[in-house]
Amino acid sequence: MRLGSRAAMAPPLGNDLHTVRTEHRHTRRSLLAGLAAFGAAGALGATGCTRVASSGKNGGDLLDRLRAQGVVRLGIAGEIPFGYIDRDGNLTGEAPELARVIFKRLGVDRVQPVPTEFGSLIPGLNAQQFDVVAAGMYVTPDRCEQVIFADPDYRMPDAFVVRKGNPLGLHTYADALRRHAKIATGTGYAQIQHAVEAGFKESDLVIVPDQVAGLNAVESGRVDLFTGTAVTVRLVARGSAKAESTKPFVALVDGKPKADGGAFAFRPTETRLRDAFNAELHKLRRSGELYRIVRPFGFTRAEMTTLTAKELCGS
Repeated sequence: MRLGSRAAMAPPLGNDLHTVRTEHRHTRRSLLAGLAAFGAAGALGATGCTRVASSGKNGGDLLDRLRAQGVVRLGIAGEIPFGYIDRDGNLTGEAPELARVIFKRLGVDRVQPVPTEFGSLIPGLNAQQFDVVAAGMYVTPDRCEQVIFADPDYRMPDAFVVRKGNPLGLHTYADALRRHAKIATGTGYAQIQHAVEAGFKESDLVIVPDQVAGLNAVESGRVDLFTGTAVTVRLVARGSAKAESTKPFVALVDGKPKADGGAFAFRPTETRLRDAFNAELHKLRRSGELYRIVRPFGFTRAEMTTLTAKELCGS
């Protein structure tokens, strides 16, 4: 999952690498090219009146407007497994599927994707290009100054893609540093910070566009490992004849274990919508339905969490 300014219900991925790569091409390139018109048309069409600014009085009135319109626009960034368009042109992913269930309970029948680059999600949200960020976005103190978050729906450790058999014995960043391993990770990924905290120089990291490029780098021997979120790594390494994923581990940041939590983001004026969303999220968490919704996207019970946005925002 991405950290910086650029920072993821049939099963979303097949059981082989070809499917992962095919899905990825649809979510990175054709998502923006093929659906830009769709997203723009939707934003200017039936949902256009959601562009009316809310004063934030009494927590904002966006929830009422969404109920009246029957549709909510979701900002997505085309990242498997968090929020993307599948091979058939359908919106799916951990966050959109969860959004469908929660907004249905809130009286909003439909969700509509608005594809954008990851770094444009928060600016686009605050510019009212869409109503909520549904991209599995990590909750960080910096982001908490720009948007308000629901409580996290998952907590994610790191993992590596390594060559089959893990010949260098790479299980943590400390292992990688000791073995002088060459590391690749994705553009804007939180794992850049995690590797730097472990002692790597950022200039020594190989930055690739995405997890598929990272897998290719490991398979070709250009790097010793690719690091990403545990779920991303599991999915991209599945079916590879030359690479495998390691067990998840929690990185150390400022000397303390840190597993990031991903959540939905809302405009700061829309506390009423955020609170209503949170109430339904907590019900799903307690009933176990939350896990059943996200499990098809590669999530495990170990990645479910009771963390709050307040904890992650640092206030």
